[in-house]
Parts: sequence; C-alpha cells; structure tokens
Amino acid sequence: MMWFILALLTAFFTSLQDVLGKKIVHKVDVYIISWGWMFFSLPFLYVYLFVQGIPPIGQDFAIALTVSSAILIFASVLYFKAIKHSDLSVTMPMLTFTPLFLLVTSPVILGEFPGWLGVVGILLIVSGSYVLYFQHRREGCWEPFKKLLREKGPRYMLVVALMYSVGANLDKIGVLNSSPLMWIAALNTVIAGAIWIMMQFKVKDIKVQIISVWPILLLIGLCNAISMIFQMTAITMTLVPYLIAVKRTSVVMTSIFGFLLFKERGMKERLVGAVLMILGVFIISFY
Repeated sequence: MMWFILALLTAFFTSLQDVLGKKIVHKVDVYIISWGWMFFSLPFLYVYLFVQGIPPIGQDFAIALTVSSAILIFASVLYFKAIKHSDLSVTMPMLTFTPLFLLVTSPVILGEFPGWLGVVGILLIVSGSYVLYFQHRREGCWEPFKKLLREKGPRYMLVVALMYSVGANLDKIGVLNSSPLMWIAALNTVIAGAIWIMMQFKVKDIKVQIISVWPILLLIGLCNAISMIFQMTAITMTLVPYLIAVKRTSVVMTSIFGFLLFKERGMKERLVGAVLMILGVFIISFY
C-alpha cells in the first residue's frame, strides 16, 4: 500500500498549492502563477535528480514529452483562471471528472482496463456536481447544472480535467521511458519555458509582478515539486486511474481550506457534493 500513502501525500501538497494560488490570483496575472508553479519547482527537482542520477532515456520519451507539454501548458493557465473566477469549493470538485474521462483515455492510450462499476460511479459524480449548486434548485430542476456550466471557474476546470485525463496516461509513458524524477523535471522545464515565452506577449510588468509575490511562488513551486515526486513514484506501482482517484481527495481538502481561510459560503451543500463526487471516483477506480 505504499502507493496509497504516496497518493495521499500528493493530494495534500496539491491542496496546499491550490490554496496558495488562490491567495495571490487576484494580485498578479494568471500566467505569472502558472509559470511560477513550474519554474520554482525546478531547483528542488534538479537537486534531487542530481543526487538520484540521470536514467537511460527510452525511445518514446520525446514523443510523450512533446504531447504532454502541449496539453499541460494550456491546462496550467486554465487551472488558475478557474481558481480566479470562482470559489475553491465549487471549482476544484470538477477535477473529479478526470477518472471519468480516464475510463476512455486509459484503454485507448495504455491498454489499461481497471475493474469498475461505471454506472454507479458516474451517477455519484454527476449527483455531486448537482449538489454543489443545490440551493438554486428552487429556480428550476435543472438550474444547479445550468449554474455550474454558466460559471467560468467550474467550466474551465472541467476542461482541465479532460486534459489531465490524457496527461496522466502520458505521464506513465514518460516515467517508464526514464524515471519519475527525470520525467517531471523535463516536463516542468518545457512548460515553464513555453509559458515564459507566452508571457512576453500577454503580460505587462512581468518582473514587478514576480517580485511582488515571489515568496508565495516559491512555496507553490515547492508544493508542486513534492507532490509530483510522490505522484510519479506512485504511478509506477499501480494503475493510473487508481492513483488519480486517491489524488483527487485533494478536492475535499481544498474545499475545507476554502471554507476556513476564504470564508466561502454554502459549506454544507458543497462539502456533501464534493464527498459524493469523490465516492464516485473511488467506485469507478477500485471496483
């Protein structure tokens, strides 16, 4: 069960990085945070990689790195745009749709067919997303779903969940053709470089913005490095959907942080909704 412990630690540090991102998302451009998320993790990753040693590189490494980077560049920016536009307690639960998408992407990309009770899991995830906006049911039976799709944060994060379902499978290909640490260091390097180039055209006063929040960016990078090291190690020990299912418990952790730190409303409905969605994830993944 070592992979399970590593996956829970991945969830915890993922939750911390979400909270830190929310803290500064209204102070600087989302491209700054997306770039810092990757860039400030690199010193920690490369030091660890130097100690561990550079592994042999497989023939599928370059292809997986190219495709995964292209997907995650846009996913990273959308991720913090979602956090910026909506509460954490309604935005982050959308990531529970990743294992749902994995039911399609894992068999296609990796040929992995985990056991699952798909209908029950899907119903729980959809029901949980409905409960997130349960207070709007008086405006109409379908209003909670309409509210969910109209709000930018959940809508953006749903797209991120789809991108992550592809990226998670490419992670496994990359790891198996190098090592967990080599893969994530290379991936973060490419993404940070690409977002830096994009920033030159989309962001003003880049240096000023970075300097104003660099301690938080450093902490975000550290959390990202730790969570990715745990995730890429665990991914070699189990099926991708199993790992992602446990990692998504970060949704509940982040929602609780949202209520406690940012005084978000609707705690009862949103927490119940998030728990239902997590249960759906576990049913899909483990059964």
